[in-house]
Formats: sequence, structure tokens, C-alpha cells
Amino acid sequence: MNTITSWRPLKEMEELQNRLSNLFSRFPTRMGDDKEESISTAEWAPLVDITEDDKEYLIKAELPDVKKEDVKVAVENGRLTITGERKFEKEESKKYHRVERLYGRFVRSFIVPDIAEADKVSAEFADGVLKVHLPKSEKAKPRQIEVKVA
Repeated sequence: MNTITSWRPLKEMEELQNRLSNLFSRFPTRMGDDKEESISTAEWAPLVDITEDDKEYLIKAELPDVKKEDVKVAVENGRLTITGERKFEKEESKKYHRVERLYGRFVRSFIVPDIAEADKVSAEFADGVLKVHLPKSEKAKPRQIEVKVA
């Protein structure tokens, strides 16, 4: 079966930019004479998987060491936004040799498809994974139509 796929070059450019930003934000920066690594204060963004089935879109975001009360999910003007913060709680009794994980505030935004019901978004948070359910409208769900042969 052949399907027609629309090509959206600007969307592809945005995806490329996001991938490059994620790639470069993961590596610590080197300063000075390369003898010591500095601690990078780059923004971090949790990794997400977005899947779709007949009933809904599902966004799974990895949020290790983030507390449920530090995460917010909002839908406004056709955009779903996940915000939150992973806090660095430095213990004075410990000597830190390396800190590679990123801390601080994060924001991830996604365009809500036209066929989704933005007012019925639900979210759950367990084991460091946020799951955001975005149901599809009834008109978007596949229907079977009986064909009568005369």
C-alpha cells in the first residue's frame, strides 16, 4: 500500500537543531590548559519518547532525581509544555571529584496536533518517568465502514 507523506523542511530543520543542541549540551566543556574540566552550566532537557496509537499520543519523559512536585505540565495555545527543576543538593561532608549530570530548570514544548483533545490531557509520574497522555478526538479515530455490494 502506498501512502503519501508530506514533507515539511522547516520541521526537519527544527528536529536537526534540537538533536545538535542535545548532543553538544551533554559534553563537559574544557577551559584553560585542558588539565581540568570545568563544570558546565548548560541547560538540560529531559529525553522524551513520543508514541501514537489509535486512541492517543503518549509522551514519556525521563526525569531521574526530579520530584513530582517540581514538575508541571500545561497546555496553552496549541502547545504542550513540560517544565520543572532537578535540584543539586550539595552535601558539605562530601568531596566531589566529578559532576557530569546536569541540574537546574528545564522546559520542553511540543505542538499539540489538531486531532488531539488538548482539554483532556492527563499525566502520571512514577519511577523517574513522566507519562503525558494526549487523547485523540473521536473524528481522528479509525472507523470501519461497511461497504454494501448491490
